Amino acid sequence: MQRKTPPFRADHVGSLLRPAAVQQAKVKHARGEITAQALKEIEDREIARLIVMQQEIGLHSITDGELRRAMWHRDFLSYLTGVTSIDTEKPFEWGGVKGAALNLRIDGKFDFPADHPHLEHFRFVKSHTKAPAVAKMTIPSPSVIAPAKLFDVQNAQAPAYRDLDKLHEDLCAAYRKAVQAFYDAGCRYLQIDEVRMVAVADPAFRKTRGLSDDDFQKLIALFERLLTDSLRDRPKDMTISMHNCRGNFRSRWAAEGSYEPVAEKLFNIPGIDAYFLEYDSERAGGFEPLRFLPKPKLAVLGLVTSKTGALESKDAIKRRIDEATKYVDLDRICLSPQCGFASTEEGNDLAEEQQWAKLAFVREIADEVWGRS
Repeated sequence: MQRKTPPFRADHVGSLLRPAAVQQAKVKHARGEITAQALKEIEDREIARLIVMQQEIGLHSITDGELRRAMWHRDFLSYLTGVTSIDTEKPFEWGGVKGAALNLRIDGKFDFPADHPHLEHFRFVKSHTKAPAVAKMTIPSPSVIAPAKLFDVQNAQAPAYRDLDKLHEDLCAAYRKAVQAFYDAGCRYLQIDEVRMVAVADPAFRKTRGLSDDDFQKLIALFERLLTDSLRDRPKDMTISMHNCRGNFRSRWAAEGSYEPVAEKLFNIPGIDAYFLEYDSERAGGFEPLRFLPKPKLAVLGLVTSKTGALESKDAIKRRIDEATKYVDLDRICLSPQCGFASTEEGNDLAEEQQWAKLAFVREIADEVWGRS
């Protein structure tokens, strides 16, 4: 049976490849050749076009493709009160390719401002989304901005705080304010993008960051607490999903390994209704961790990769859905691409027509597995 509320049987993580018109406009704006208003008008036009395309495919989960963002997380965080941009962090290595670093510093008290631009970005999507489709907003997890060395806040990343508990208290308060602000703007489908919990579960990744096994246990407890406290006052009629992945930059990733080390804590975080889980390759391990997913929470299986353009075997995807039902009922499963198509403005290594074919493919499989809506 199809679902009439999010997450939908055919869903997607959110980001879409940046159209050439947007890419060119951003370059011109950076050079001072066009105004910010002219850039916005081009973004508005292209986002409206992509919303129509999502609905024509039959998707009921509608986003702006994150077209206005340079990075999935940096833009949202940079507009929080107390956060400033810096130019000192080294680029992160993605399978031999250098990607932009977060380059943000906490130099004041955290807060979520009433004029945060993502509120207006959401209102634009909502105003162009036709029922029964639902506009979805995506924001990064609070874990992204928390200091990696949880026992050391006296560093360049958080010079405004000398007390870790106070930092967490203010960060979570800002996120609670953000959740309410999006709700007041009409958002009923919010997605938290959480990458660090599954990344630090990979021993190889921990080694590259100088994190011990003891650090891992402390970090998981920290991330769980941040999310629990941030969603403490969430509205009851807002669906909140969480997307988990191990990195996504130009079709590359940063970590590998099963959800097993974090599954029990991850799937039992209060306030999360559904989990978008990457399962497009052996990189994420098997479905066994889904046994920890409590009712009535849902698993949105990312069985279709967003990292390459070739379509998977439909029969193979259906077999994998069947395998997952050994651990979670079919009625609590949905389908999506494993990640966004462009977590950063560079985008993954596939063409726009391949992206749309992937999304249509997800819709087609969902109709065959759960029936047409």
